Amino acid sequence: MGDYFAHETAIIDDNCKIGEGTKIWHFSHIMPNCIIGENCNIGQNVVVSPDVVLGKNVKIQNNVSIYSGVTCEDDVFLGPSMVFTNVTNPRSAVNRRGEYAKTVVKKGASIGANATIVCGHDIGEYAFIGAGAVVTKTVPAYALVVGNPAKQMGWMSEYGHRLDFDEKGIAICPESKEKYKFEAGKVQKIIV
Repeated sequence: MGDYFAHETAIIDDNCKIGEGTKIWHFSHIMPNCIIGENCNIGQNVVVSPDVVLGKNVKIQNNVSIYSGVTCEDDVFLGPSMVFTNVTNPRSAVNRRGEYAKTVVKKGASIGANATIVCGHDIGEYAFIGAGAVVTKTVPAYALVVGNPAKQMGWMSEYGHRLDFDEKGIAICPESKEKYKFEAGKVQKIIV
């Protein structure tokens, strides 16, 4: 385990690996066998369920539960009170512990406050999920999705700005000045 900070009210169970520079705040519970990367920030009242994997620099705001079956890659942002599920058909009287559906939140993706991610649907790199959205299908890289059920409304840059593509399928992020190409229904950053 690296050198990390955990508030005195946080609970960290056995066999967790926590990266250097990570901060775990008030009343959060890190359950057994979790892997948490370097420089993560885990807000108040967060539950990280057994076997969850978080990459480096993951930011988790208050009141989030990350259930078994979820993986967040590097630089993921999880907004306040957003929700993951891990069973598609939960019933109190039926134990489905061995049937958790996987969800991967890819590098750089942001999920807004109070959004819900229905299990089994991955979130693409640098995708942007609007506050309150209910995601019921896989989200492509760089996509902006909003609403219930979530629908794609456009594309976002790695800096979190809407991309407006010209007639040649090129867009420029207003902040970073990086260029993006829209082709065959997908967006990718142009590496110079």
